[in-house]
Amino acid sequence: DHDFGRNDAGKWYPYKEESKNIFMQFFKEPDTSERRKHEGIYKTEYIKQGDKTVQVILLDVRSFRNDLLLYKKGDSLPRKEYFYTPDYKPHTSADSTLLGEAQWKWLEQELKKPADLRLICSGSQFGIEYNGYEAWANFPHEQKKMLELIKSTRANGVLFLTGDVHYAEISRLDEPGLYPIYDITASGITSTWDFATLNKNRIEGPVMDNHFGLLTITWVKDPVIRMEIIDKYNNSRIEYTINGSQLMFK
Repeated sequence: DHDFGRNDAGKWYPYKEESKNIFMQFFKEPDTSERRKHEGIYKTEYIKQGDKTVQVILLDVRSFRNDLLLYKKGDSLPRKEYFYTPDYKPHTSADSTLLGEAQWKWLEQELKKPADLRLICSGSQFGIEYNGYEAWANFPHEQKKMLELIKSTRANGVLFLTGDVHYAEISRLDEPGLYPIYDITASGITSTWDFATLNKNRIEGPVMDNHFGLLTITWVKDPVIRMEIIDKYNNSRIEYTINGSQLMFK
């Protein structure tokens, strides 16, 4: 978000190449890195333990994203329960994009590669309902495209790790023909927010204190995946556990 250079900026941000160069320098990205061969900073890392592999897919949700549509006074709200004024409204045009054509093609190939667990990392929340702030829900056709891509590639073990909103929560998105998609949001190790937005997909949280997220995988016959949010007082505020078999096509 802000490290790109301007709050909620997208592909038209005029200094995005300069931002990428600073990013590469700060994270000491090698000269041979694939990141240096394409626009944007998307990349895949692998964490291996014995014969088990965790695929960490790092998306770029800024460099190719269309500008967000500003919510205007008088625009209808999807729910009457809103107690705040939304900033943005969903795109209705299918030619607007979040990831961009090249990154979508790359992601399809990544999801076809073997892995025991796949962590898709996105700076914007994926699994929440539309709430008027920055999220995948502002591009509903792109959110749907992601779900369809997981289905078409038969990629088991997908779990989303997201941030941005200055509080923590776990969301669960249920899609026909697909296993449950969990979105673990941790954001606010140094900052907080006054309120949590509406989110019918929320199953845990919100946690409004400063915190960090912890994901623990126990490699037994049916892997145990424990999602935790730990606050600045060292309290485990959220602990939610699933098995790897719950993230598989039947």
